[in-house]
Amino acid sequence: MAKSEEPVTIKKYANRRLYNTGTSSYVTLEDLAVMVKAGEDFVVYDAKTGEDITRQVLTHIIVEEEGKGVNLLPISFLRHLISFYGDSLQAIVPRYLDYSMQAFARNQEQMRTYMRDAFSGLMPFGRFEEMGKQNMVLFENAMKMFSPFFPGEPGRGPAGKETPGEKPKGGGEDEIEDLRAKLDRMQRQLDQLTGGKKDA
Repeated sequence: MAKSEEPVTIKKYANRRLYNTGTSSYVTLEDLAVMVKAGEDFVVYDAKTGEDITRQVLTHIIVEEEGKGVNLLPISFLRHLISFYGDSLQAIVPRYLDYSMQAFARNQEQMRTYMRDAFSGLMPFGRFEEMGKQNMVLFENAMKMFSPFFPGEPGRGPAGKETPGEKPKGGGEDEIEDLRAKLDRMQRQLDQLTGGKKDA
């Protein structure tokens, strides 16, 4: 049997008491807030008229939470939201907000990880920093192939051999000559490859 996904029915009576028909017990707004956080779906009906008042009750929960000092809604956001009432874009705003919150909810685990890393002394974008470090290592390795003397490898000669009693002379004539020799060797190799193709 598939598990029923029907929302729990909550009835609100004239004395403002809320009755959970699923558990056959009275609940408070705080209880409903816990249900929301737990992912439990429910609908609230006026016990007398049968009107769906879920939106009003959820809004009331938000007001209660904001009154406790847990301010999630910036004043600028509230002002913008109020200004859209009666506006021509009023019909679009709910769908936009719903889509935005769904997208945020899908990525909330990743956001929690970023925040946890941030409060642990790490930057939220540590992955990008690590990628940058790896790129620098690749760049340095590439430079070692073309530079006869590379910082961090003192005493290395043009061919990668130790040169006893000598220190690398950055920017000297020996470096230029060695670079020319490398270029000449590369040119000869290219000529040989080209010549081999012509002979074929």
